[in-house]
Amino acid sequence: MRRGQLRVVVGGAIVCMVFILAISVFAQTDPLVGTWKLNVSKSKYNPGPPAKEQTITYAAVANGLKTTVTGVDGSGKKMAYGYTAYFDGKDVPETGVGTPNGMNMISIRRVDANTTEYTGKKGGKVVQTARRVVSNGGKLLTITATGVDDKGQKTETTTVYDKQ
Repeated sequence: MRRGQLRVVVGGAIVCMVFILAISVFAQTDPLVGTWKLNVSKSKYNPGPPAKEQTITYAAVANGLKTTVTGVDGSGKKMAYGYTAYFDGKDVPETGVGTPNGMNMISIRRVDANTTEYTGKKGGKVVQTARRVVSNGGKLLTITATGVDDKGQKTETTTVYDKQ
């Protein structure tokens, strides 16, 4: 290998390492990243009933989040869904069972270091908007959402999660 080729290889390796380090550092500083367990007693569902249990895991991806949700809804049905979305506001598929308001597409955007917002759609129509806020101490996540269900009934939820 010639000296010029070696510089290109070494330079490319350094760029890759810096990129990986940047993602790692951001993931460690993003307070949303981690596992969150629903605190049913602090949460409000209109209409009810509240979910019986729910766990959300957020993982950092380049300029976005991978989100996985598992649990049991208020009527005892299993929920297991997720998505990988980017902070560019573009719709991506949300797949699985038990998505809020039947959403099958979602877009996210970052408001500030502790706040993100999302818009959920079903068949191209907005069915839910929400704001996720992590407390300054990083131990509490509150998601305030409004939307409409399959029957056209307005939904309002404030769900509170404890960091695990």
